[in-house]
Amino acid sequence: MPGNEGGGISQTDEDLVPYHGPIEHIFFHPLVIYPELAFDGDRMSRGYDDWFVTVKEFKAIIDSLYKHNFMLIDLNSIYELQEADGKKQTKAKELRLPKGKKPIVLSIDDMNYYDYMLQNGNANKLVIDDNGEIATYSVSPKGEKITSRDNEIVPILDDFVKVHPDFSLNGAKGLIALTGYEGVLGYRTNKKDAPNYEEEKQGALRIIDRLKSTGWSFASHGYGHLDARKVGLDRLTEDTARWKDEVETLTGPTNIYVYPFGSSVLPGDPKYAALLKAGFTVLCSVGPAPYLKWMPDSLMMDRRHIDGIALKTQQSKLVDMFDANEVLDPVRAELLDSMH
Repeated sequence: MPGNEGGGISQTDEDLVPYHGPIEHIFFHPLVIYPELAFDGDRMSRGYDDWFVTVKEFKAIIDSLYKHNFMLIDLNSIYELQEADGKKQTKAKELRLPKGKKPIVLSIDDMNYYDYMLQNGNANKLVIDDNGEIATYSVSPKGEKITSRDNEIVPILDDFVKVHPDFSLNGAKGLIALTGYEGVLGYRTNKKDAPNYEEEKQGALRIIDRLKSTGWSFASHGYGHLDARKVGLDRLTEDTARWKDEVETLTGPTNIYVYPFGSSVLPGDPKYAALLKAGFTVLCSVGPAPYLKWMPDSLMMDRRHIDGIALKTQQSKLVDMFDANEVLDPVRAELLDSMH
């Protein structure tokens, strides 16, 4: 469960009622802080336009989700693992919310701050500011070194829940799905032979501890961001073992696996069995609508991608959460058009 510093409405509140409807799960990539670097007409611009949202867009989305009576929940709060006859079984737990509220899980993929992100308008890393809060460190297009709590999903959501505690159940914030091949959260923990490895590792651990204490949780996104459907069993098994060795030792145990590329493998596939054997009992893919399937030993969940593609081409599917036309940041088109 999230830490007690996250704020939010407590599960023990007597006014809560059982919820039996669909559970939304949406995901983002790290936010675009400097649109002039993301949408600058280089070879990465199309990808940024497709897969990322700006700070302005994220704030508008969160505001709208709140107005539409959504409430952040921790994915781990909807099920429990029980053992019967030596076998693990996945059981649904009763979800209780304030009357009229709807549950939503929010996840962030690739909050690793890869090398390419540093050149294209994302933050460089998460840091702890002078007040002991999570912030970002970034370098502006003018070369200014900036520490801010107002330009990334984590601090923005932390501050939003402080102002609107009824946007979070038990202080839940979001699920951070990490790879490992370029470290985590902006710390190059993959370079074990580097002279500053210990410093990078301790930096990452400080951030992780603070995140966990304020309602954030972690998932595996594979070590090398492999497509589970396309790679062989041995390679997937190797990749999973490396993630557990290099990343789970930092984040602590997780039983949630978020498939890279929105791919998936199905029950009955040896690769699905391998993921279960590695301890992953919640497996998340990508789909256009809320989807949750309970299996005897696991559960499968789809997530909706919230990005440039969704904002531009899937407006009707998002209308229950926000008006994509109102959310879309005009800076995208302005910058990209100016390059042609």
